[in-house]
Amino acid sequence: MGETGVTNPPGLDLRRLGEYLEEQRPGMLGGPLSGEVIAGGRSNLTYTVTDGRGRWVVRRPPLGHVLPTAHDMGREHRVISALSDTPVPVPYTVLLCEDTEVLGAPFYVMEHVEGVPYRSAEQLDALGAARTGGIAASMIDTLVDLHAVDPAAVGLADFGKPEGFLERQLRRWKKQLEASRSRELPGIDRLHERLSVRIPTSPEPAVVHGDYRLDNLLVGPDDEIKAVLDWEMSTLGDPLTDLALIITYSSAAMVGSTTVSNAHTAEGYPDADEIIARYAQRSGRDVSALDWYVGLAFFKLAVILEGIHYRHAQGKTVGEDFEGIGDVVPGLVDGGLKYLDGA
Repeated sequence: MGETGVTNPPGLDLRRLGEYLEEQRPGMLGGPLSGEVIAGGRSNLTYTVTDGRGRWVVRRPPLGHVLPTAHDMGREHRVISALSDTPVPVPYTVLLCEDTEVLGAPFYVMEHVEGVPYRSAEQLDALGAARTGGIAASMIDTLVDLHAVDPAAVGLADFGKPEGFLERQLRRWKKQLEASRSRELPGIDRLHERLSVRIPTSPEPAVVHGDYRLDNLLVGPDDEIKAVLDWEMSTLGDPLTDLALIITYSSAAMVGSTTVSNAHTAEGYPDADEIIARYAQRSGRDVSALDWYVGLAFFKLAVILEGIHYRHAQGKTVGEDFEGIGDVVPGLVDGGLKYLDGA
């Protein structure tokens, strides 16, 4: 495990990781590790590592500025492990390490699942409209499957505090906005205030992913969802927040930047009304108050991207295409205000 000449990706000491895996899972590795950062992530760092025989994925928090309550590796590992015997497709987890002496931050290791995280319209257009529509339908159906999981039955009864969930979401994202506020963002405080004055009553709680979108799913060659990834914001809460996030990711405010997915613009991808109708029909949930949830999703995404912009300005991001991410934020604020106005 101590061979020299191996290039470490940013934030990942491959020799130390190999030593730790040998300590915790004797015989797991057949040789020294090599690895690389998986492109496309905007928050936690994700790597593929291999010993030349097997392949795994390592997740750890970002370098530098880390917001309070975010990037909790233990939560990610716990929810993925808990969902392993449900209809929700998730990778097999290998181990969780919360000892920051190993890699400088908590991390976990899981199996590497083969599949494509469709991020661009160009990728989907190559498949054709029919296959694109089928993949989007599977995305929605998998979300319905997630929200149908009984948290207590999979050991997640204490995974969150559903009571007052929406109020806490507003407080949390306002707090994280303040932690990353480094420039004027006209309208963002007004968006928060408007959300605060009419908070809907939540339905029965469910396991909520927190960042559910097409490029956080791995799709196999049969167009089926092979794995749901990036559970860093998962909790027990209001399932309509996940549905609203899909709608927000499919909005015009997300078009025009290479830093966000434009998959929703592909021919055959369902529009917002079709997505909502399929979810409502298959889940049986009342979606009449969804406008408010979409306004919240715009606010949440604005805060998340502003945090990434803040880290990028500090030189603390790893990967490409971060330089324009701050340009998306004003459009999200405007989109949230317009949605609440019914425009």
